[in-house]
Amino acid sequence: MSRTPSRRTVLHGVTLAGATVIGFDPTARSWAATAQETGAPPAGLARIPRLDGTLVTDDASLTAAADDFGHLVHHRPSAVLRPGSVRDVVTMIRFCNDHRLPVAPRGQGHAAFGQAQTRGGLVIETATLAGIGALDSASTTVTVGAGARWSAVARATLAHGLTPPVFTDYLELSVGGTLSVGGLGGQGHQHGAQVDNVTQLRVVTGAGELVRCSPTHRPDLFHAVLAGLGQCAVIVEATVRLVPAPATVRHYLLTYDDLDTFLEDQRLLVREGRFAYVEGQVSADAGGAFRVYVLEAAAYGPPVGPAPDDTVLLRGLRHDPATVSRTDRTYYDFLDRIAPFVAVLKESGLWAYAHPWLDLMFPGRSAAALAAPLLDALTPDTLGPGGVVLFYPLLRKHFRTPLLRTPDDDVFHLFDFLRTVPPDDAAAVDRALAANRAAYDTVVAAGGTRYPVGGMRLTRDDWRTHFGAAWPALARAKHTYDPNGILTPGQGVF
Repeated sequence: MSRTPSRRTVLHGVTLAGATVIGFDPTARSWAATAQETGAPPAGLARIPRLDGTLVTDDASLTAAADDFGHLVHHRPSAVLRPGSVRDVVTMIRFCNDHRLPVAPRGQGHAAFGQAQTRGGLVIETATLAGIGALDSASTTVTVGAGARWSAVARATLAHGLTPPVFTDYLELSVGGTLSVGGLGGQGHQHGAQVDNVTQLRVVTGAGELVRCSPTHRPDLFHAVLAGLGQCAVIVEATVRLVPAPATVRHYLLTYDDLDTFLEDQRLLVREGRFAYVEGQVSADAGGAFRVYVLEAAAYGPPVGPAPDDTVLLRGLRHDPATVSRTDRTYYDFLDRIAPFVAVLKESGLWAYAHPWLDLMFPGRSAAALAAPLLDALTPDTLGPGGVVLFYPLLRKHFRTPLLRTPDDDVFHLFDFLRTVPPDDAAAVDRALAANRAAYDTVVAAGGTRYPVGGMRLTRDDWRTHFGAAWPALARAKHTYDPNGILTPGQGVF
């Protein structure tokens, strides 16, 4: 990160690397800098507002902001804001709104297809807005900055015996990032998505208005922001529901050799609520066919549940009993269980591969029929080294956020191809993206939807179809709260 001058810069411009950004040239659509402060900017330049943080235009920062975890899309901004305060976000969004500059918030850069990028505009890196509010054992919510990572939130709340109800599998994502999309995890069959567990937001609209919103105060904005893909406002703070945390977890891996049986047992478990957490994966057998189905389940122990009883928990399931894996873990160790796998991916260089991910949601009634041909066509080579196939059920009744579009079935399944492709293999990337689009069209025709994080470009008509009955409310909110259409263009929604 660039050097910051002081908590409150004394310049009217912003100091960086020995230069001062003194203004924005509306004609050239570029930022102007000089080697030293020269007083008022030359005629025709718009003065940069006073900031608590830093505004950077160096090549390294712009190059980094033009990339993400997907390594597929590269839209280079003209500047990056590292805010020292929420006021900086307000100030720069107002400035960009005045000059019709596009703005994209960026958390941990884990987007897979340029969703948090903007060509020629401003990227706001929210990582500096990572505060976590005061807590005690009686707390029912916690207020956190948009840039806080879920790992930090978990550690802070666990110190008081509390936890957010739902986590994504990877904890090093930002709160603002997952709440802009949805935030799915294996606890979702009991608690919905992360967006369903938010009680209040503080956001900056596209017009530069700092607003608190909730289900009862400015509800149109609240519901347009959660899972709203950054189209109406930038999240700067969220208040998240808390529940009592277990001390330990019993974690099971159950292997199946039949797709229908695997899915039927998954649906049985989420309907009964037998486990606190249910997910699943599909892997290749010795011949390279994706026909090994692993049901992943976890039971929470005291103080939120009884000591897990294998006989009770596994009764009636049709897995292969010879392959049962059972591990007792601390709760945080369970939440952070993929950290060693991520470390291996980073050490091996696979983290830097391209990630043309496919993320779909199937109606439960047609999950097997939709998945079978996709799995039959998959090979270890097309999934790529370190690639993963996720396949698990969720109960629709717990998913209440209007913009998180789910299939119209009481149980639906998240289905993910988390592919890896060498970044220089353009042909393989193109094939993966084409396959993603073909799969998406088939699934939508069958009543499925897309979880909008992966590698696929949708047209505006596609987005209208995706949001369905929620589209008119989102379009009204966009017109109201981002009237000049500057926010998060990388999604391509409007």
